Amino acid sequence: MRGDLEFGSIPGLVRTAAERYAEREAVVDGRVRITYRQLGEKIERAAAACLAAGVEAGDRVAVWAPNTPDWIVSALGAVTAGAVLVPVNTRFKGAEAAQVLARTRARLLFVTGTFLGTSYVAALRSAAGRAVPGVGRPGGVPGAGPLPGLPHLRDVVVLADAAPADFRTWKEFLAAGDAVSGTAVRARAGAVVPGSASDILFTSGTTGEPKGAVITHAQTLRAFGVWGELAGLQEGDRYLIVNPFFHTFGYKAGVIASVMRGATMVPQPVFTPESVPARIAAERISVLPGPPTLLQALLDHPARATYDLSSLRVVVTGAAVVPRLLIDRLRGELAIPTVLTAYGMSEATGVVTMCRRGDPAEVVAGTSGRAVPDTEVRVAGPGGAAAAPGEAGEILVRGYQVMSGYFEDPEATAQVLGPDGWLRTGDVGVLDADGNLRVTDRVKDMFIVGGFNAYPAEIEQVLARHPGIAEVAVVGVPDARLGEVGKAFAVRRTGGGGGAGADVTPDELIAWARREMANYKVPREVEFVAELPRNASGKVRKGQLRERAARSGRCGDGTGSS
Repeated sequence: MRGDLEFGSIPGLVRTAAERYAEREAVVDGRVRITYRQLGEKIERAAAACLAAGVEAGDRVAVWAPNTPDWIVSALGAVTAGAVLVPVNTRFKGAEAAQVLARTRARLLFVTGTFLGTSYVAALRSAAGRAVPGVGRPGGVPGAGPLPGLPHLRDVVVLADAAPADFRTWKEFLAAGDAVSGTAVRARAGAVVPGSASDILFTSGTTGEPKGAVITHAQTLRAFGVWGELAGLQEGDRYLIVNPFFHTFGYKAGVIASVMRGATMVPQPVFTPESVPARIAAERISVLPGPPTLLQALLDHPARATYDLSSLRVVVTGAAVVPRLLIDRLRGELAIPTVLTAYGMSEATGVVTMCRRGDPAEVVAGTSGRAVPDTEVRVAGPGGAAAAPGEAGEILVRGYQVMSGYFEDPEATAQVLGPDGWLRTGDVGVLDADGNLRVTDRVKDMFIVGGFNAYPAEIEQVLARHPGIAEVAVVGVPDARLGEVGKAFAVRRTGGGGGAGADVTPDELIAWARREMANYKVPREVEFVAELPRNASGKVRKGQLRERAARSGRCGDGTGSS
């Protein structure tokens, strides 16, 4: 199915789904049961409220909230109003979220109230009271918004029943749109063309500064029409969306793919080993994509036998090494007929390669499958020439799903996207004779913590702000529960510069880091060293640090609990 041709745009998809699957359940969350017809009405009402708030076509609208029905309605409402969606990582601290809002000059923000014991409103207020990097970037006219540090942000809507005086509740926001006619909403939605930007998904690079991949409506619809076809997603499937909506896997492989196919979305705000099997049994879940850590926890649940998990028929995983035993257990112990692995990245709309139904277990566990249709994947050896099958090199991608570029960052775009359309992924891989891709390493030193990408340069920049730290390097090390976690090698500050480095301990640095960055980025270990190993050009030898970490095992100079 060519979704970009059938629907034209995400607003077109929403409208078609509301008609095609009208009385089928679209979203289920506890007692909340929303049909596709009702979902279409709710999204149109949210779009009307966006118009009433002054949102223009192309304005950036951000959502900083967990997986809930309100996320789906607010996000798709903004996109229906012609806005460009900016999903914000719920693991971010206030300063990290404010940086994304500043860089995109977001016009409107939907934010959750309290989530996992944290007031996101308070965190944002605190961060926006300080200077925010990127605020001074050109473009747009700042207004008299509620947060002085974010002058372009004109409106903040709290997805709750209460909000500060200068913010609005979700109910108040929606009510303000009742004066906008359905004709005006449909006219705005109809003006969205396939080549319009639909969203900006942020990922960090080796510089440590977030970069936003700009993706269009056509790319999103076409890529996830293909994804749904290859995964075997069907009308009437019940899809437990554990992957966070701020990520391509949650938003597009979850929400967009479900709406395309008429599947029922069951959003899961937080994954816990206790909640998922109960939800699968209660809602008769048939589709469960997620990282290997989630699937391992499901298999190892001590009370698994007490739950009826027989409804599961499709599992898609990736984002980390997938053990062969995991695939065998999913197919054998749970009798899941379709278990697939895949590889993608935000810069390529989240879809590059994918296994096919019927692939043997060794292909599913040992590779990330083959290039999806109309996509080229090659491995570049030394000098950029194509590597022979079985030889390692940098993975390059070319196809319809490759981003147009990073948002307002032509220099960073030029570093990864050539004039010939080939995207440099920064990952090292091997292609076999059948075209199956095995990702073996990461050029960018990225490591994956429980399914979340962690970038050492970004973490190092934060740790280096500690007054007791002179230098620091972070590498990924194996972890039985999360797959990988960060280990920091730090040099204490001595002498001048206000340093009290001689007194800082590993636990103190870890505790400090927890206050400054999302939890998955926080190193679980800190080892203090006299100096960092460097090559002749002065670059830190990360390979030596990984070897040192492997020799010492866990709990070197000090550790902190996760």
